[in-house]
Formats: sequence, structure tokens, C-alpha cells
Amino acid sequence: MSNVPEELRYTESHEWVSTENDGTVRVGITDHAQEALGDLVFVELPAIGDQIDQGDSCAVVESVKAASDIYSPLAGEVVAINEDLEGDPGIINNDPYGDGWLFALELSDSSDLDDLLDAETYAQQLD
Repeated sequence: MSNVPEELRYTESHEWVSTENDGTVRVGITDHAQEALGDLVFVELPAIGDQIDQGDSCAVVESVKAASDIYSPLAGEVVAINEDLEGDPGIINNDPYGDGWLFALELSDSSDLDDLLDAETYAQQLD
């Protein structure tokens, strides 16, 4: 059974979103996604300053099994990326909801958060 933290929001394509104290959101892939991919060997992140629309392919994670596009759960401007992943993509496997975050967005419209899945709904989708 995958770990699905209650405080996060989710997409059907297995990305998670956490709202930070400064109003930005962090985005990563779920425990389920990293388990399905296996050991990650490469991550390609968006550039700081990129404008991303909801649903855009904006990053790539590669494992020994496959490469997978990461879709932005929300629209906004990329304000931070997790540079630690460039040297050690395996951080995502070890801590997908913590140190394994991918990028942070300043949202175009914070009400879009309401369109994402809550933990219970996401967990039901995994069953």
C-alpha cells in the first residue's frame, strides 16, 4: 500500500502538491509513482522563471525501466527547483514527499487547488 499523506493534494497522473507558508506550492511525484518507476537515474526539471499551464508536461524522470513525463498539476511560474536531484535522483525514491520534491510554483490562480484530488480520493483511485 502506497503512502498517501492527508495534507497533500493529488492528480490522477500521480503528482502531489503541498501549499507552503509563503503561498507557493511544491510539486513532486507520489510514492505510488516512484514505486512503479523503480530506481530513478535521471531527472530533467523546468527552468526557474518558466510559465507553466495546468496539465503541461514540464519535467521528466527516468528510471532503469522507463522515462516518464511529469505534468504540472497547476498553472504558474516556476520559482524554485530541487537542484539536489540533479546529482542524486534517488532522493525521490527515498523521500518522495519530503526531500524528493521537484519544483515550486507561484500560482496563477490559487483556487485551482480545489480541482485537485484529496488524499482519500487519490487513495481510492489506487485500489
